[in-house]
Amino acid sequence: MRFVQDVINQHKNSELYEIAVIGDQYDRQQNTTITEYERTITTIRGEQIPDRWSPNHKMASNFFYRFITQLNQFLLGNGVTWENDDTAKKLGEDFDTRLQELGRAALVGGIAFGYFNRDHMEVFKAGGNYDEAVFAPLVDVENGALKAGVRFWQIAKDKPTRATLYEIDGYTEYLFEPGKNGEIIKPKTPYVVFSRTSEVNGTEIYNGKNYDGFPIIPLWGNPHKQSEIVGIRNSIDCYDLIKNGFANDLDTAQIYWIIKNAGGMSDVDLAKFMDKLVTLKMATADVDQDIQPVTVNIPHEARERLLDRIERDLYKDFGALNIDEIKGGAVTATQIEAAYEPLNTKADQYEYCILEFLNQLLKIAGIEDENPTFTRSKLINVNESVQTVLQAAAQIDDDEYITRKILTILGDGDKADEILKRRAANEMNRISIPIVDDGEDNEPDEPDV
Repeated sequence: MRFVQDVINQHKNSELYEIAVIGDQYDRQQNTTITEYERTITTIRGEQIPDRWSPNHKMASNFFYRFITQLNQFLLGNGVTWENDDTAKKLGEDFDTRLQELGRAALVGGIAFGYFNRDHMEVFKAGGNYDEAVFAPLVDVENGALKAGVRFWQIAKDKPTRATLYEIDGYTEYLFEPGKNGEIIKPKTPYVVFSRTSEVNGTEIYNGKNYDGFPIIPLWGNPHKQSEIVGIRNSIDCYDLIKNGFANDLDTAQIYWIIKNAGGMSDVDLAKFMDKLVTLKMATADVDQDIQPVTVNIPHEARERLLDRIERDLYKDFGALNIDEIKGGAVTATQIEAAYEPLNTKADQYEYCILEFLNQLLKIAGIEDENPTFTRSKLINVNESVQTVLQAAAQIDDDEYITRKILTILGDGDKADEILKRRAANEMNRISIPIVDDGEDNEPDEPDV
């Protein structure tokens, strides 16, 4: 139990967990830099104090969520296509949904873990919200392979911590009450158990077995084995700070006060005078004094250009598709393909990580299949694509292929079988078969086709 507690504490203090938590926060549009930013002012004594008078907007941009969603759904949005139809059933009816969830967690946190639990897959994250279950991996120091791990969760700091130690030969569940010694609430149990139920004995486990390997498989989000937040976080923070600073300047008038005939006022007197202006919006002046406000124009063109530049650079640095580049009405298929090329290249590297994970998963599950493929989700110029297929129809003498191709472009690929059957029935109804009767008997002769 002490070992399990040490694993949990070490994981919480690790760089892997810290970056995974940061990535999860940005994915939830809780950008830490802007949410924790506080405006300060310097007093006449040189002290930094919170600026409680000026506006302090904290609008968090949503770039990270948008980029991660686009990349993940671009590759995994249409599910996995297997060579054997039984593979999808053996992995679970919701496998495609769980794979999308796993892929997203890997992109956000740098790594995620898929646990094959007999007939379905569960997703373990490396870090996240405080009340989420987190998996602390334990790797072999000789070959770096994942050989064990602890999954733990705690809904609040004053609540018990539940933990499960996963090993090659089974798993053990623990409970740690605050201020108390831990206890085992479920002894080590094989991953696959066989039970039977009777009126006398109730439900009892009579046998169990384990997999030919560790059933928890790591999935990295990219070949660098790091969160996608690394590298673009500074650009997102820069965008947020400039945007909010711009809003703060617009929200408060940029006014400076000139006080005439106030040469005898000390710095303390001036500070008190300005304090009244800021807090009470008014101040008293002597008869021979005069105060005049001076308004300063806020520079906005430079900020707007910089914000546009940072946004374009974010799309380029991440390799995301900027829909603004292809949302015109007369965009050709070539232009669309060119706009998708950076996203395609990034998805290729992501696909290598997915394929490596799937190959290990099939071995653990004992499923014989290979070459899983993905159908990437793309915007297309429908009219141009249909025209291209129709032009090729003269060289391709295959009506079924042409029909399926056009229906896929139109988004009705799942209706292809139904439409082809209806078309075949209509063709049969058009065929008339003449029947010739020689008059010698009551039975008609064979059709003269």
